[in-house]
Amino acid sequence: MTDDERRAIVLCDSAELRDGGLAVSFDVVYGGQTMRAFAIRFDGQVHAYLNRCTHVAMEMDYQPNRFFDNSGRWLICATHGAVYAPDTGEGVEGPCRGGLVKIELSEQDGVVHWYTSRLLQPLVF
Repeated sequence: MTDDERRAIVLCDSAELRDGGLAVSFDVVYGGQTMRAFAIRFDGQVHAYLNRCTHVAMEMDYQPNRFFDNSGRWLICATHGAVYAPDTGEGVEGPCRGGLVKIELSEQDGVVHWYTSRLLQPLVF
């Protein structure tokens, strides 16, 4: 996919994402399958991933939009206990198999956008 084919999709206001706080969830089509994704803020930067644990492909949040452990330093799969680095999605502990699928984000003028790719598209109703 060329840069001309890549699109920026508005996700949320910047203020909705707080360091180590609740995520903003959104639906995407990845590789032809509809699935959830989530955006978080960590150390002042925004990051987004598919909401799929690498151990077993199921959603990770233990309550709606809660992905951080109690310390606010790690993303954790509520079902399997796999632990991921919030800034890279890399698996760091537990039954991880690689890292989370990262979604490109940008933040400008108080708005967070996510970007489409060849495999990642918005859900169309």
